[in-house]
Amino acid sequence: MAPHAIEPTIPEIKDVAQPKKDSLPLPPKSRARLEKAGIDLSGGYPYRPARPLYLDDVYNIRNEDRPFTDAGSRADPEKKELLGAAKEVIHLTRHVGTEIVGLQLKDLNDKQKDELALLIGERSVVFFRDQDISPQQQKALGEHFGEIEIHVRNDNQFYENYGNTNLKTQPQVPQVPGVPGVSVIWPALQATEYSAHFRKPGGASRWHTDLVHEKQPAGITHLHNDTIPSLGGDTLWASGYGTETHYTVQKSVTDLMIGAYEKLSPEFRKFIDGKTAIYRSAHPYLDRKNPEAGPKFIEREHPLVRTHPATGWKAYG
Repeated sequence: MAPHAIEPTIPEIKDVAQPKKDSLPLPPKSRARLEKAGIDLSGGYPYRPARPLYLDDVYNIRNEDRPFTDAGSRADPEKKELLGAAKEVIHLTRHVGTEIVGLQLKDLNDKQKDELALLIGERSVVFFRDQDISPQQQKALGEHFGEIEIHVRNDNQFYENYGNTNLKTQPQVPQVPGVPGVSVIWPALQATEYSAHFRKPGGASRWHTDLVHEKQPAGITHLHNDTIPSLGGDTLWASGYGTETHYTVQKSVTDLMIGAYEKLSPEFRKFIDGKTAIYRSAHPYLDRKNPEAGPKFIEREHPLVRTHPATGWKAYG
């Protein structure tokens, strides 16, 4: 998902792979939501930008220290404003997952948003059913928490398409047209790109933490389901808080693996504290100096153990 106006963080990326044209019909519920929000579907859905080809271009996206304050650090620890307004608060397991009943995300005030950030930090994933929220409102909510991640590159055609001369960035993954930073996850669309099988189930159907190849990985992801299958399509969320079996905004730490750290023996915790690991991107790119070597992944060094800025809890991973 990008904040108000992000200036280019890298020189113009000129070497790109041109996007494919999609022709899949939109599910009726998705079309109704997008049309209600005034999304222009005349150019097709989703909007697909050209994808950068080279490793160095992608490595340099947001490759600098970026100020960040976790919204949860401003919150009332008891979260009275948020939880008091809910009809019901349901903890789905002992350590991970909470459902908030009776609230609309688009109507939350700033105090409630701060308390939601803290609740996410504590419970790893928070669910809100039956949300009447547009992609624009979804993005606005994310902007409260921090800088929204967007795969950027300069592109004059992008300015012309969307008439926004302040937002000089372009996403490289499928997006909601006219709302850069709100990405589209559509299994039927992904199936047109590569076939899924039991070793590679497709899409995001693998355990992962978002954007670990960036200098400051993602912290919060807001996933809105337009169309839910009657059978299957389950999503598993992992929290290290209690090693049970996720909710992306740009931030300096990820919130998922805290309990896993606490389950380690004191001696092993002492062993891994202060150590770093090499994390790699989900997608490979070509080495500009040696493209014949084939695609390579972006690699980034991060601490193995991090401390959540709002809860103060240590996380492994």
